[in-house]
Amino acid sequence: MRTRATVGCFLGALALVTSFSGAARAQGAATGFAVNRFEPSERGSAWFVLESLDLRGDARPALGVVADYQLRPLAIYESNGDVRSAPLEHVMTTHLGASIVLGNRLRFGANVPIVLYQTGDAGRIGAATYPSPSSEQSIGDVRLGVDLRLFGQHDGPLTMALGAQVWLPTGDAASYTSDGSVRVEPRLLAAGVIGSFTYAAKLGVMFRNPDAGTFANSPVGHEFVYAASAGARVVDGRLVIGPELYGSTVVTDDSFKTRTTPVEVLLGGHYAFVGGARVGLGAGPGLTRGYGSPQLRVLASLEWSPDIIDDTDGDGIPDKEDACPTVKGVRSADPEKNGCPLAAPPLPADRDSDGILDKDDACPDVPGKATTDPRTNGCADRDNDGIADPLDACVDVPGIASADPKQNGCPELDTDKDGILDKEDACPAVPGIRTEDPKTNGCPDPDRDKDGIPNDSDACPDEPGKADPDPKRNGCPKAFVQGSQIRILDQVKFKTGSAEIIGKDSDETLQAVQKVLAAHPEISAVRIEGHTDNRGAAALNRKLSKDRAASVVTWLVKHGIDASRLRSEGFGPDRPIDDNTSDKGRQNNRRVEFHIDGPAAAGTTHPAP
Repeated sequence: MRTRATVGCFLGALALVTSFSGAARAQGAATGFAVNRFEPSERGSAWFVLESLDLRGDARPALGVVADYQLRPLAIYESNGDVRSAPLEHVMTTHLGASIVLGNRLRFGANVPIVLYQTGDAGRIGAATYPSPSSEQSIGDVRLGVDLRLFGQHDGPLTMALGAQVWLPTGDAASYTSDGSVRVEPRLLAAGVIGSFTYAAKLGVMFRNPDAGTFANSPVGHEFVYAASAGARVVDGRLVIGPELYGSTVVTDDSFKTRTTPVEVLLGGHYAFVGGARVGLGAGPGLTRGYGSPQLRVLASLEWSPDIIDDTDGDGIPDKEDACPTVKGVRSADPEKNGCPLAAPPLPADRDSDGILDKDDACPDVPGKATTDPRTNGCADRDNDGIADPLDACVDVPGIASADPKQNGCPELDTDKDGILDKEDACPAVPGIRTEDPKTNGCPDPDRDKDGIPNDSDACPDEPGKADPDPKRNGCPKAFVQGSQIRILDQVKFKTGSAEIIGKDSDETLQAVQKVLAAHPEISAVRIEGHTDNRGAAALNRKLSKDRAASVVTWLVKHGIDASRLRSEGFGPDRPIDDNTSDKGRQNNRRVEFHIDGPAAAGTTHPAP
């Protein structure tokens, strides 16, 4: 009867939430945009976002607060990835929450987000301006929720629940803390514990006002939401640590596009103290540039919920003290009889039932084999290496016998995983190569790029080059890919006041660039920039620099590079890299640069072949 009443309460609450949402839409409430994508779990969970589904207790409460800092959850970017402006730059929010579990199955929860501080700068996209928040402080949309456990038990391998959450429009759309209308999210939850491994997952659909329209040319409407976590539960189950991934995407033709698909990841941990207090700390980045996905989020939590004392047989003696936890009994000063019926037989003298009496068994709780050694009699050999577990320093990995107790039963070591055992490895902590010389066997290659220049004096130790008296050029090729540029060691030279390329050195440098482009067809777009010093009229210098960059494009096209991969720009004296007050500085400023706009291996270096 209790289960039917519980289900009835849940369905009634869900119907009320759905009708409230429909009424708000019917009234045509104005829509805004709630930017913050972090929705804290209901109080009592061991995760920040996911639910651990500890739905034990009858009228069991939970209270808590989560501090939430975001860096740039709403930003406008340049085409090169730089931030042009951030309507939301820094945001500090506290989430006040409470929940109550009824009948070991049903939970009601509430959460109130309060923005303590937020800053930002207005920005434009096309003709539209997106202002900074209207207020540094604001209340967000109040969230109400209900969850019903379908099956499974706490700490079991799988528990599932069905629930729904509703957000009331208590926030301020102008402060980016509300949509301005009711939101509803039915959801399906799962969680489980397998040994020290714990996990949780969520799938749901967020229903928004159908008249929500767009924000910054991207639709704001119904969304598919998802989340998953996995981690370790250690320290007698009191510490849960691991990553959480959560995100959403709109349910339109714009699904899974960058702006409509915010995704975040958190790495955090929660520790539960005896008595019911729990603290948590976590941080993580946004993985996409979807609206509401910050560059960084930092979380801290403090909450309380009374401990549940397991008493399976209901005899008032906790399972951890009950010698007969599944049969009602009486309290006794004898730990072997405490919680057992008065007529309960004494515990067997061979607890692990391996045929070896406990008084002779070196491992009385783990079945094993009989031996003549009192240290190992009745013990197991889990890795079957012939060394019993009490004497085995590596009980789960087969190994060899050793006089050293710390190595007995362990495999031979190869610390740096280079295939050379530590006992033969001259550099056991650093991966290396095998040689015939005991002094270098297992050590790194002293000349990685095989150009005859040792790594310690090679300015480019991973790219073959020629020797050079200049330490900064020694061992480097004339041109190579580095990050988002094709770097050149020598400048391309031009006739004074002209775009005519002169000199053998200039030809050799451009030939090296041509080889890089020919060897790397994945570099699909290169921007060739011309720069000058500040002598002369700025307008003439800009034209000269543009003409020089165009001359380099012409040279490369004549030497076999597809013109569609190249474009030129001239910046004159506007972007100096050195001081224009000296001859040397002006010479450095008169330059041509090769910037990669298409795909390239960022952070790596590719020499010309």
